[in-house]
Amino acid sequence: MQVLFIDTVHPILEERLTEKGFKCIDGTSWTREKCISEIPKMDGVVIRSRFPMNKDFLKHGTQLKFIARSGAGMENIDLDYTEKHNIQCFNAPEGNRNAVGEHALGMLLSLFNNLKKGDKEVRQGIWDREGNRGIELDGKTVGIIGYGNNGGAFAKKLAGFDVKVLAYDKYKKDYGNQYAQAATMESIFMEADVISFHIPQNEETMFLADEAFFNTFVNPIYVINLARGKIVSTSALLKGLNLGKIKGACLDVLEYESASFEKTISGDENLEFNALLASDKVLFSPHVGGWTVESYFKLSDVLADKVLEFFKLQGLSAVIREI
Repeated sequence: MQVLFIDTVHPILEERLTEKGFKCIDGTSWTREKCISEIPKMDGVVIRSRFPMNKDFLKHGTQLKFIARSGAGMENIDLDYTEKHNIQCFNAPEGNRNAVGEHALGMLLSLFNNLKKGDKEVRQGIWDREGNRGIELDGKTVGIIGYGNNGGAFAKKLAGFDVKVLAYDKYKKDYGNQYAQAATMESIFMEADVISFHIPQNEETMFLADEAFFNTFVNPIYVINLARGKIVSTSALLKGLNLGKIKGACLDVLEYESASFEKTISGDENLEFNALLASDKVLFSPHVGGWTVESYFKLSDVLADKVLEFFKLQGLSAVIREI
């Protein structure tokens, strides 16, 4: 059983697969063309986001049995193709959910308390206490859109604050718990002071947060996006900030990110992107919401659990072959 590692992940995944008889191939320095030439020999691939697992790539994987993605989002995999060709797809949202929850809370508290501005000013010899007066999370209503692993983790982190948490998830039933009250979008539009997105990127969610979406909120809101950049329209966000409908934003992801999430598309000629960068109402981080020392291990460990359990159920000894 040969597994091609296209992206670098924590070595615990390779270690655990190797222990069970898998042969792990390091393709992390290979070009896409080299991967295509070798993929017919492979039974599985391990990826992050270096290049998409689309039909043009996957059609060469004639004996592929699984794709394991170190992360939560699956938008870089052609799931219609994999389903049609019985290729099992694994992701690991359980591995970085705690990191995402902590990061979302950290960004929000930093924005509320002007920590970035205050730190910069003190380093410049500016001691402006009044200009850095913060606001408190206490008493606010937080709307969480998408109540899976990451949304649930953020709600859990909010449990130590005196906030009301409303969660909306179109694809779940009876999902309210001790950390959040299940709610309709209408109630979130009516009550929320903060909204946080924890949904995948797909045709249904692309630019969900557009001008009409933001205009529906009764209160001026703070926006948190640690999901995918193209869920939030930059132009709509800017307009909301300029009009006061949006009081601030915490963005770990951007509409203008490259597909691999390794960089942003150049803002040299992008007026909207430049305006967003210039706003002191926006706090950025470089798509690291789930990118901690601990989550790096957990993502691979969770994938190992899922891959090995899958083959155990399929009859592992019958599937592994001599290399």
